[in-house]
Amino acid sequence: MAKQITCITKFDRPNPHERITHVGGKTTATPPWKITTEQAIADIKRDPQSYFSHVNQKSVWVVVAVSAHGNEYIKTQDDDERQNNLLSLPPCL
Repeated sequence: MAKQITCITKFDRPNPHERITHVGGKTTATPPWKITTEQAIADIKRDPQSYFSHVNQKSVWVVVAVSAHGNEYIKTQDDDERQNNLLSLPPCL
């Protein structure tokens, strides 16, 4: 079952792909959870439909991408709105 990402933890670094360190979520159907981006990447590689987020009232899958330097990171599928909608999520508490 896919989990909805509703919050992030990030470092304040100039490279946006290195900013997110953890993702998490809380819905009425699930208890709060928080994992590292490394764990999310591993989960997505096992099951591409592991995580999603809501963008402009629609669900989008979270996918693994690779930076120009070869580093893996997570982002939302292209939705023609923003490059990486995860960066606009509120911080995890």
